[in-house]
Order: sequence, then C-alpha cells, then structure tokens
Amino acid sequence: MDIHEILDYLPHRYPILMIDRVLELIPGERIRAVKNVTINEPVFPGHYPHHPVMPGVLVVETMAQAAAILSFKTMNAKPSDDTVYYFAGIDGARFRRPVMPGDQLILDVSIKTAKRGIWKYAGVARVDGQVAAEAELLCTLRAAE
Repeated sequence: MDIHEILDYLPHRYPILMIDRVLELIPGERIRAVKNVTINEPVFPGHYPHHPVMPGVLVVETMAQAAAILSFKTMNAKPSDDTVYYFAGIDGARFRRPVMPGDQLILDVSIKTAKRGIWKYAGVARVDGQVAAEAELLCTLRAAE
C-alpha cells in the first residue's frame, strides 16, 4: 500500500500520521509497515534537542496505526466520521533501543484475538533488524460522540 491508500484507511493526518508504506498485509493475520523517521518531525526540536530520540509513545502509536489498517482491511471496511478507533490498553511495552532521525522503523503487527469488538495485537518495531520496541495492543472501534 502506498501513502494514498493508507490515507483511505487511517483518519490521521499531519503531524500524527505515522505510517509511510505497507509492505505486506494478510487480512485477519498480520501487517508489515514502514515509518521513515526524519529530523523534520515536529517532536524533535523539543525531545532532547541535542540528541533527538523518537518518543516511545510515538513508536507505540505507530504500531497502533499499523494495527488499525490491518483491522479495517480484515473487516473489509474503511474508517468513517461516525466511528473512532481507540486504544483500550497497552501491555508489556518494552523499549530496547532508541529510534532516531534517519532510522527506518519496520513494524510487524499480528492479530492475537478479536472478540466482542476488542482487538488484541502483538507488535514489534525494528530498526536495522534490531528490536526497538514491542508491546501488546488492545484497540476498539466505537461510535464517535
């Protein structure tokens, strides 16, 4: 999936849209996506200006956006103005190495379960083959209020 199709499956826009490309997607199973980390992102002037590091919360958000694309593709649906895809939980988040400008974050997210509107995923973010972060994510699709 290129950026044009990604924009159809995620409601996010600059500066919070994180997914640049989807390399592989098997509906109902897994997704592999890419986030190119650049110094031009608005967080870097304030997050350790002399040693810029991508905040861990944004690495997890990037995994969640990949998970959202996987969910919508699995449901054969697209997001609408009537619904919002929320985090319901983050378990076991671990950060193994810093993610810095110039890195390419490769995200592997797989569906563990999907019951009663709650989706559980296993996510791993890698840079140059090294695990940068991992977490279990819980997300749910709810009516917008």
